[in-house]
Amino acid sequence: MIDINNIVIIGLGDMGKGIAQVCLMAGYNVSAVDTNYEILNKGVDYIKSGFEKLKKKGKLQEGLSVGDYLSKLKTTSDLIEAVKDADLVIEAVSENLDLKQKICKTVIDNSLDHCILASNTSSLSITEIAKNCGKPNNVIGIHFSNPAPLMRLIEVIKGDTSSQKSMDTGVEISKSLPCLRGERYVVRVLKDRPGFILNRVLSPSSIYTNYIIDLAYEKGIPWEQVDADLTRPNTPMSALILSDFVGLDITYNVQLYYAEKLSPDYKPGKVLTKQVEQGKLGKKTGQGYYDWSKGRPNPDLSKKAGLVNREVFTAITTNEGCRILEEGLVSGWKIIDEVILAGMNFQGPMKYATKNHNQLKKLLEETAKKLGKSYLKPCNLLISGKFIDMK
Repeated sequence: MIDINNIVIIGLGDMGKGIAQVCLMAGYNVSAVDTNYEILNKGVDYIKSGFEKLKKKGKLQEGLSVGDYLSKLKTTSDLIEAVKDADLVIEAVSENLDLKQKICKTVIDNSLDHCILASNTSSLSITEIAKNCGKPNNVIGIHFSNPAPLMRLIEVIKGDTSSQKSMDTGVEISKSLPCLRGERYVVRVLKDRPGFILNRVLSPSSIYTNYIIDLAYEKGIPWEQVDADLTRPNTPMSALILSDFVGLDITYNVQLYYAEKLSPDYKPGKVLTKQVEQGKLGKKTGQGYYDWSKGRPNPDLSKKAGLVNREVFTAITTNEGCRILEEGLVSGWKIIDEVILAGMNFQGPMKYATKNHNQLKKLLEETAKKLGKSYLKPCNLLISGKFIDMK
C-alpha cells in the first residue's frame, strides 16, 4: 500500500465538497481545485459550516478546533501546481468522459510516480478514463454516495489496467474516511462495468420510471401525485425532488450512456427529454419537475396517482443484481443488498428474492411485454434460481 498524506480534490461542487470534508476529518492535507471561484468559495463555506455543526454537537476529535481542521485545507484553480506533491487525487467533476480523460492525463503527467488518480464517476468506465494517460495502473475508481459525510458506501473500482497496489491503497484510504451515520462500508468492484454495483442495480428502474412519468403526463396527473407513487417510505427526499436535486441533465446523459453500453431500452423518456431540451434541469436552473426559485419545494404527497406497482421495482432490481452476478462484478448476492443499504438507506432486493424469485420472474415477463422493453426480461440466473446459492 502507498503511504497517503496529501490528497487533492478536483471539483468542489456537490460531491467534491463532501469528499473534501471527510478527507479533512480523517486528518489528511487537502487541496481543493476548481476553476469556478464561486463554486470554490461555496464549497469552502459548506466545509466550514459542516465543521462548526460538528463542534456544536461535540463530534470533533478531542483537542482539535474547527480552525485546526481548516488549516489543512488549501484552495486553488491551478491543477498542475496542486498535484505536484499529491499522493492521491480524487476527481469529482461532471460526468463527461473527454473532460475526465484530460484531467487524468494532466494529473498523471504532473504528479509523483506513485500518485493515484481516483475518479468519483458514478457510471463511466475507469478503463476508458485511464486510456490515454502514462500510468493507467495508477488509475482506479472511488465512488462515494452523496452526500459523502452522511452516506456510508464507498465503491472502489478496478479498471482493466488498475494495479493491485492502487486498489489496495484505495480500499484502505476509503476505510479511513469517517461517516457521520455509522460505519463506512467499502466494497471492491471486481470488474469495470457501467454503473458498478449500486447505480447498475438501480439503473434499469429508470426504464419503468420513464414509462410512469410519460403516462402521467399524458393523463394530466400532477407531479405531486406521481411523486407520491414513486417515493419510498421514510426517505429524506422524494423521488422527483431527488431527480431535480441531482439534475435532470445528469439523469438524461447517464441514461443515454446506459442506452449505448447496455441496451437501447434505457433511452430517456419523452418528458425527461423535453425537460432537458427546455433547460428545465431542476435545482440548478430553478425549475424541473418542481419550482425551486423560492428554495427547496415541499410537495404534498398525501395523494397517490395509483400508477406504480412497487413490486415491479423489486423485480427489476433483483434481475439486475443477478446480471452483475453473472458478469462477475461481485461474488455474492448479500454484497448487493449491503451496498444498497449503505448507499441508499433502504433494503436491497436479493434476500427477498431468494424466497420469491418465481413470482418476480413472472412479473418481469409481464412487465417486459407490457412496456415493450426486452431488457427487463428475466436473465438466466434469475430464471434458474441458482443465484440463491451465491450468498
